[in-house]
Amino acid sequence: MQRQTVTILGATGSIGGSTLDVLSRHPERFEIYALTARRQIGKLADLCRRCGPRYAVVESPADAEELQTLLAGLPVTVLCGPESLAYVASAPEVTTVMAAIVGAAGLEPCLAAARAGKRVLLANKEALVMAGDLFMSAIRDSGAVLLPIDSEHNAVFQSLPDSFDYGLQHCGVRKIVLTASGGPFRHFPLERLCDVTPDQACAHPNWVMGRKISVDSATMMNKGLEVIEASWLFGVGAERIEVLIHPESVIHSMVEYYDGSVIAQLGNPDMRTPIAHALAYPDRIVSGVSSLDLVKQAKLSFEEPDLRRFPCLGLAYAALHGGGCAPTVLNAANEEAVAAFLEGGLRYSEIASVVEDCLASVTGGVAEDVSTVLAVDGAAREFARAAIVRYGRKTAT
Repeated sequence: MQRQTVTILGATGSIGGSTLDVLSRHPERFEIYALTARRQIGKLADLCRRCGPRYAVVESPADAEELQTLLAGLPVTVLCGPESLAYVASAPEVTTVMAAIVGAAGLEPCLAAARAGKRVLLANKEALVMAGDLFMSAIRDSGAVLLPIDSEHNAVFQSLPDSFDYGLQHCGVRKIVLTASGGPFRHFPLERLCDVTPDQACAHPNWVMGRKISVDSATMMNKGLEVIEASWLFGVGAERIEVLIHPESVIHSMVEYYDGSVIAQLGNPDMRTPIAHALAYPDRIVSGVSSLDLVKQAKLSFEEPDLRRFPCLGLAYAALHGGGCAPTVLNAANEEAVAAFLEGGLRYSEIASVVEDCLASVTGGVAEDVSTVLAVDGAAREFARAAIVRYGRKTAT
């Protein structure tokens, strides 16, 4: 058993915390090379004291100075900026990268890890949503190992045959079924969605997540992004990816085969399960997750998503059908709209409106390289911010 050296991109988030919990249970298998964070400097300092990484990476020189002061006397090298993120993701000593930075900021370090041939544990769905072709090409060209961390994609991965090689054409698969909890507004009156508060949107019934991804779960944009991600991960078109609402969040996703078989992965809603699976793959290790009690669970239910209630899901399918940089536009507009909603500058029901306006107005084009993708991302954000101002004025009047 070769000991893995791990970089965690986004160590202070919920995925980072769950990863550190799993790693702490297996010190003989893993050592931590680097931890990164964007804003939570104090929390990152605490993690560095506890875990002893060789490197810690933050966003700005001012943050680096603050962290260096907090870590005075400890053998941790503090770095800052995008280049440093790419460095700790691709350093020769690193074998494994947990890519858990939320949003577009995670794209370039994810690509750096892929190009360096690392074992990439992908929790940052934006790498595939924004630049799926570029990212998958980097994985193939370098011989990197790509393992999905999203519970849904990890469940699909576990439900596919061992011969699977990032393509379903030879595996007898009819379709992939991604499950969704339906979030906190599954039965909320449609006419009251405009009055939803950030705290209500972030109160997920099953999962403990950060605020941005909690809002995405409530709107089902998160599931839409996962549809796009699944298309790239498993080489399948939108017409063969189905979304079902499964409020219990016990079946994390399913694969239906041409012979009528449906294979599913079940477990308690705890991200430590897919994290442990990916860290140890193909082995199985203790994750700290309790056993699933099916007798106590008693019921598993399913329903089709209502696109009137969840228009963001339909917009994501439209972006996938549109191809090129349309998913980049979708993601950028959504990030800006969700941030504005969380800050009180946009109504919950207007998140989808901003995204729809942006998709209709910003030309995506072809994702030829990273600079093209980032240029489209910037243009979409600029348009989305202007649209948010317009919607704010309408609300005020």
